[in-house]
Amino acid sequence: MKKTYKIEVDCANCANLMEDAANKTAGVESAVVNFMTQKMIVKFEEGEEPKSVMKQVVKACKKVEPDCEIYL
Repeated sequence: MKKTYKIEVDCANCANLMEDAANKTAGVESAVVNFMTQKMIVKFEEGEEPKSVMKQVVKACKKVEPDCEIYL
């Protein structure tokens, strides 16, 4: 399953850090953060519940970029 989330991030480097953090999160098959469109596209692993996985993604992203926002 693939979902798109609106995000708020201040710079392209921060977006890259968020993408790396999201890709390392359990339950995420792949994640792409686009700084220009302020969107994150997450493809979830088979059988994973997107809401619970996204809670972990938000935690991971907040560790690398405390000012970021992901609108679930």
